[in-house]
Amino acid sequence: MESTTVIRKPLVTEKNTAGTEMNRYAFAVDRRANKLDIKRAVEDLYKVRVISVNTSHRIGKLRRTRYGFTSTGDVRKAVVRVHRDDRIELF
Repeated sequence: MESTTVIRKPLVTEKNTAGTEMNRYAFAVDRRANKLDIKRAVEDLYKVRVISVNTSHRIGKLRRTRYGFTSTGDVRKAVVRVHRDDRIELF
């Protein structure tokens, strides 16, 4: 997989922003990507050294609409820990 298709977008939340002090960054990634693909993509796109990758799946929820029920999509999240000398500029 290409690096630009593996990383969907960085997740900028209050909790993830606090994690940047410990060199941890969160990304929404492709559901088919494994940890090695995510590590290569972050190293390629942001030119940093990746120490570890943790992933989690968020299952889509069932929502009620005016016309019936629909579900939100499944999302895979990756928290990447980079070397202490490296930084990722998200802003």
